[in-house]
Amino acid sequence: MNPFGPGRNAPLAQRLRELAPRAERGPAVVPQGLLKRVVGLTLEAVGVQAQIGSRCRVLSGEDSATEAEVVGFSGDRVFLMPVGEMTGLLPNARVVPLPHAAAIPVGEGLLGRVLDGQGEPIDGRGPLRCARRPPASAPINPMQRAPIAQPLDVGVRAINALLTVGRGQRLGLFAGTGVGKSTLLGMMTRFTAADVIVVGLVGERGREVRDFIDHSLGAEGLTRAVVVATPADRAPLLRLRGAWLATTIAESFRDQGKQVLLLMDSLTRVAQAQREIGLAVGEPPTTRGYTPSVFAQLPRLVERAGNGMAGAGSITAIYTVLTEGDDPADPIADTARGILDGHVVLSRGIAESGIYPAIDVEASISRVANEITAPPQRQLVRRFRQLISAYQRNRDLISIGAYQKGSDANVDAALALWPRIEAFLRQDRQEAADFPSSLAALAALLPEDPRR
Repeated sequence: MNPFGPGRNAPLAQRLRELAPRAERGPAVVPQGLLKRVVGLTLEAVGVQAQIGSRCRVLSGEDSATEAEVVGFSGDRVFLMPVGEMTGLLPNARVVPLPHAAAIPVGEGLLGRVLDGQGEPIDGRGPLRCARRPPASAPINPMQRAPIAQPLDVGVRAINALLTVGRGQRLGLFAGTGVGKSTLLGMMTRFTAADVIVVGLVGERGREVRDFIDHSLGAEGLTRAVVVATPADRAPLLRLRGAWLATTIAESFRDQGKQVLLLMDSLTRVAQAQREIGLAVGEPPTTRGYTPSVFAQLPRLVERAGNGMAGAGSITAIYTVLTEGDDPADPIADTARGILDGHVVLSRGIAESGIYPAIDVEASISRVANEITAPPQRQLVRRFRQLISAYQRNRDLISIGAYQKGSDANVDAALALWPRIEAFLRQDRQEAADFPSSLAALAALLPEDPRR
């Protein structure tokens, strides 16, 4: 009699089969589903089991396959968003989960290369020859991060002297359109003292990708840089992945002990991509249509940058933030101010007066400057801000000739120094101003305050 046949021993036989090694039971069957609905950018499938963040392949025929990522579920329905173009889809197309998430390319082989949001090269220089790592990594314990204790030379006189940036700082570059944001970003790309530069161009015009590489980076700058480009015409999921890819690549170089400069243009486009995804899967819109997941994702992304553990490298990150209509109360700009270590504001009025970079010193701040600068420099910065503020408060009176000399000592000093102050703030895009020369120029500009 077969002890494992039908009868009273059947439950035991079933239990032994469950405990048998997988190799003896044969290969596992991957549960497949069917595509039931397409609404906008969202694919709805039934019968498929996949984790959020995993990838699936939608097969509409022998020659048609679309890769998509799981972004949510409701009951037995799974919501996916395509990674690339959504073409050739048919009703009841098969949805097959992919076994593993795509690994992230890392290492020295990436230097000088241009990648898309999936980590594939788009520069026509052949396949990548580098190592790969899993896309997810644990965040650094904040108690184990090295403190920001060393200034970073960014090559821009006004920032070096007045808004000193620390190595490992996260800084926002706030500007409207056409105010010189890309020009300033290019200057910092060329002049910053860093071992590796990682550039994430997210949601910008496709023309700007080539312009940034040719004019801002240049051939020499590209040799120590990695560029991740996901222009505005790419799927929102791919734009979002481009930001995380650039951050992960920067983390890999930091883990090697290198000093990394991460430039993300722009954080606003990252938020807009997340908004598109959130609205597509049914999230409720809040302020200006942004969904709650937007305000949860931005801190997670920004906190990946910064210093590593003691003795490791650092990521100094600069995120551009578009203030729509030059509105300083834009929700993304307001959120960015709260999660970044400082911000540089570019003013349209200053740009229209012919001063580039158009940095609004009064509205800008570096939250780590006091910890990484010496007392003499801090005194000069305070005096410079006093003169700028005094002049701006009385600008209308000065312009119509109604100001009476002698009414205010600060205004008198600002009037006497104003041409030199404008010359100090003005810097050609091809001119590099290192940290010592920036401090020397500030000290030469300001006379001793007679009230001290």
